[in-house]
Amino acid sequence: MTDLGELRAGLTKAVRGEVAFDATARALTTMDASNYRRVPLGVVSPRDADDVAAALSVCRAQGVPVVARGGGTSIAGQATGTGVVLDFTRHMNRIVSLDAEAHTAIVQPGVVLDRLQEAAAPHGLRFGPDPSTHGRCTLGGMIGNNSCGSHSVAWGTTADSVRELSVVTARGEFLRPGRAGQGAPEGLRALAERELRLLRTGFPDLPRRISGYALDALLPEKGADVARSFCGSEGTLGVLTEAVVRLVEAPRARALAVLAYADESAAASAAAGLLPYGPLTVEGMAADLVRTDAGLPKGGAWLFVETGGDTAGEARARAEAIVRAADVVDASVVTDPAGQRALWRVREDASGTATRMPDGSEAWPGWEDCAVPPARLGEYLRDFRGLLSAHGLRGTPYGHFGDGCIHVRIDFDLLTSAGVARFRRFSEELAELVVSHGGSLSGEHGDGQARAELLPKMYGEEMVGLFERAKAVWDPDDLLNPGMLVRPSPLDANLRFAVLPSEPVDVAFGYPHDGGDFSAAVRRCVGVAKCRTAAAGPGSGSGVMCPSFRATGEEEHSTRGRARLLHEMLAGEVVTDGWRSTEVRDALDLCLSCKGCRSDCPVEVDMATYKAEFLHHHYAGRRRPAAHYAMGWLPVWLRALTRMRMSGLVNSLASVRVLAWAAKRLGGVAPEREIPRVARETFRRWFGRRARRLPERARRGAPATDVRRPTTLLFPDTFTDHLSPEVGKAAVRVLEDAGRQVVLPPPGVCCGLTYVSTGQLDRARAVMRRTLDLMEPFLDASDVSDASEGEPVVVLEPSCAAALRTDLPELLHDDPRARRLADAVVTFAEALERQAPDWTPPRLDRPAVGQTHCHQHAILGDGPDRRLREAAGLTGELSGGCCGLAGNFGFEKGHYEVSTACAEDQLLPSVRTAPDGAVVLADGFSCRTQLAQLANVRGRHLAELLAEGLDGHR
Repeated sequence: MTDLGELRAGLTKAVRGEVAFDATARALTTMDASNYRRVPLGVVSPRDADDVAAALSVCRAQGVPVVARGGGTSIAGQATGTGVVLDFTRHMNRIVSLDAEAHTAIVQPGVVLDRLQEAAAPHGLRFGPDPSTHGRCTLGGMIGNNSCGSHSVAWGTTADSVRELSVVTARGEFLRPGRAGQGAPEGLRALAERELRLLRTGFPDLPRRISGYALDALLPEKGADVARSFCGSEGTLGVLTEAVVRLVEAPRARALAVLAYADESAAASAAAGLLPYGPLTVEGMAADLVRTDAGLPKGGAWLFVETGGDTAGEARARAEAIVRAADVVDASVVTDPAGQRALWRVREDASGTATRMPDGSEAWPGWEDCAVPPARLGEYLRDFRGLLSAHGLRGTPYGHFGDGCIHVRIDFDLLTSAGVARFRRFSEELAELVVSHGGSLSGEHGDGQARAELLPKMYGEEMVGLFERAKAVWDPDDLLNPGMLVRPSPLDANLRFAVLPSEPVDVAFGYPHDGGDFSAAVRRCVGVAKCRTAAAGPGSGSGVMCPSFRATGEEEHSTRGRARLLHEMLAGEVVTDGWRSTEVRDALDLCLSCKGCRSDCPVEVDMATYKAEFLHHHYAGRRRPAAHYAMGWLPVWLRALTRMRMSGLVNSLASVRVLAWAAKRLGGVAPEREIPRVARETFRRWFGRRARRLPERARRGAPATDVRRPTTLLFPDTFTDHLSPEVGKAAVRVLEDAGRQVVLPPPGVCCGLTYVSTGQLDRARAVMRRTLDLMEPFLDASDVSDASEGEPVVVLEPSCAAALRTDLPELLHDDPRARRLADAVVTFAEALERQAPDWTPPRLDRPAVGQTHCHQHAILGDGPDRRLREAAGLTGELSGGCCGLAGNFGFEKGHYEVSTACAEDQLLPSVRTAPDGAVVLADGFSCRTQLAQLANVRGRHLAELLAEGLDGHR
C-alpha cells in the first residue's frame, strides 16, 4: 500500500517543478480522449530531465507506476494511469533550437506541434506529420504514439521524422537512442540479434503499421535504428525528455482538390489509384460527418487531395490533373488559403463530430484507426460495414484513405453490461477481420488499452512474447505505463462511463439534445481538446473557444478541463462533495460564459449552460457572492433608478472616487473597473415621448408613422434601454427608413440573461415567464409582421438575443411559448434582410475593425451582418475571440487580469492595427465598454453607423 504522504513529500523534496496531489489535479488527468478512466495518485510537472530522473527515483523506491502525458489527446487510453502522471506541457514545452540549413529542430516533449510549425514556417520548412489535433497535441505524445496525420502519404509517420532522442529509463539511466545501435539499453542489441528471423518475418508491410513495438527497426539492414524502434512505445520503455526531429521543405503553394463520390466505399476504392500522382494528402470522409453548409461538391463521400508546387499555377495544375484522372460524381479545386483552411477544418473536426450519430445518439472510439493495405481499403470497408450490421452497430468511417487508415466512432452501448459485452465481441471479431486483410490493429493512435489485448491475433504469441522481453530490457521493474502494450489491461475494463450515475440527476435546464440527462451532456466532451489551442492561430477563422484557457494556459480553465471536473463530480470518487464542490466552482469561476464552445467544440459542449446549472445548485439555500446580487439583479436596480429618476444622481456619485470605491467593494466589483454611466433617459421613455410628438411633427412636415406600414417588434433589452439608448434610437431610425413601423412590447420584458449567467435559475424562470406573458399577444397577432417571416422579434444586444434563442426554451422547456419566442428572435441585420430585402443601406465606404460578438458567433450567426456591412461599403474582417468583459464576468472582483488578457488576445490588437479612418464595430454593450475602458476607443453598433450614414451619405 503506497503511503501518499511519503510519496508526495519525497516528490516535493526531489523535484523542482510542481507536485500536485489535490483533487483538481487528479480529476483533470483521469481521462484522455479514449473510453478509459484511471485515477492517478498525483501529477508532477518536471522542469527538466533531472526532474524526470528524480521523480522516477522516488516512484521506483515506492513501487508507484509513472505515466508520461502530453496534450492528453490519446484515443486508446495510454495517457491515463493509476500512479504518478508526468505533465510535460507546463515547463518542458520549448523548441530548444532550429537549424534551417540542416532541416532539423531540437524539441522538448511538451511543445505543441503548431508551435514547431510556426517556428519552421519562416524558413520554408515544416514538420511532416500533422494529426488533426495539431493545435494541442505535443511532440512527446506524437513520438509516443508514432502519430501520422493527413500528410503521411507524402512525409510518413513521426518515426520517419525522428533522428535522435534523449530518454531517461525507469532506473534513471540517461540514453540517447539514435541510429546504428546508438543509445540502446544494455541487452537490447543482443535480444535483436537472437531474434533476426522473427524480426524479418513477423511484421506486416504497411505504411501505417503502428501496433506493437517497432522492433524490426533494430534489424541491421534497417540501420539498427534505436530511436525509430522507440517511437510508438506509448511511454512504456522510457521517458522522453528531448528529440532531434527532421523538418521537410513546405510547398510554396498548395491546391486542394475535393473529389465527390457516391459513398465511402467508392472513395476508398479510388484512393490508392491517386497515389502515383504524388499528392500531399488523400483524406476521406462521408456525408454523415459534414454539416450541410460545408461548401463541398455534391456527393455522398469525399476525398481531400492536396497538391503542392513552387507556384499557385503549378499546384492547381496538379490538382486539376488528379480531378481529370478521377472517376468522380463532382469535384472542385480550391486554391485560396482561406477556402482551404475552411475545408480542412471540416475534415479535422470529424474526430469530434463523429461522436454524434445523425440522430444525435452517442458514438465512441475503441476501433478508431485500423489500417489495411491501401489497395484493399474498399473491400475492407465493405466487410467492416457488414460486421457493424451483424452486431447492430453504426459508425461512419473517415480518415487517411491514401494510407489505408480508417477512423470511426461507433455507437457502442458502454453504459450497460450487455452493451459492454457486445463491445468486446465486436472488438474480437473486428481484430480478426483486420488481420485477414493484412492490416494493423492500430494505424495511428497506438494500441493502449483499447487494442493491446488483441495483439496476439495480429502478431501471434511468439512475437508478443518478444515484445514482453523487449519491455523487460528497457523497464525491468514494469514501472512505466503498466497495462499498455504488454500484459495489457482488458479492453473492457476501466471504462470511464461506469462511474457515472445510472439515473438522470435532477437539473433545471432541459438539455434537449441529451435527452434531458445532465450526465449525457457532460459525456459530450470526448477529450479531443480543441479548446486547448493556445492562440487563435492560422486557420482558426473567427473562433471564440476557449478564451480563459488562452489567457491562463491551465487545463482546469479549458472547456475539456471543466467537463472532466464535472464528470468527476458526478462520479463522486475524486471530487466528493457533489454540487457543493469548491474544485468545480473554482474551475468554472473563470468561464466567461461566452458560449464559444457551443459552436466551436466539435461536439458542441455548452459550458456556459453547465456553469449556470452548477451555480444554481451550488448556491441553493446559501449566500451568494456580492456580484451575483449587484450584477445578477442589474435589470431590477436599473428599473428602480429609472422609476425614482435617480440616474443623474447615481452617475454623479459614481464620479466621486471614494464613493465609487465603496460601491464597488460592496457590490463585488473589480476595483480596476469604472462603473458604467446610466442613461438619463431610457430608450423606452424616449420612444414613448417621440410617439406622442409624432402628430406635431407631421403638422410641421415631418413624416408621421403610417399605420399601414408593416410593423417590426423591437425588444428593448436592459442594456439598450438603460445603458445604450443611442443604439435603440439609431435602430428605430434605420428600420423606419427601411419602411418599417417600430413597436415595443409592454414594460417589464427581460431575457433573463444576468440571472442565467449567475446561476439564479429560479429567478430567471420567473422573469422569463413574465416575459412570455407580456409577449404572447404580440406572438399571436398577425399584424406584428408578415406571417411568412415568422413574426420576428428584433433584439439589438447579441447576448440578450442569444439568451432568448437558447436559454429561454432550454430553461422553460415545459412551456411551448418559449420555443415560439425563441424561433421569432432575429438580430438587427437579420430583420433588415428578411423584412426589408429591397432596402439599400447608405454607403459608408470605410474600413471596419472590431470583433464579432462571441454570442453572435456561437448562437446567432453573422451571415446577414456580413452582407449588410458589404452593402454599406464597410470593408475588412472582424476578429474572433471574446472581448473578455462578457457581461458580469469582467466586472467581478478577481477577474480583471483574465478579462484584460482575453481582450489582448484578438480584440485590442485588431483595434491598434486598424487602418486610418477605420470605424470600430462592437454590437455588444460589454464589447463597447471593454474598448472604452481598456483602449479609450468608442465602439459602435452597426445600427449607429447606418443611422449616421442616413444624414447625407446616400
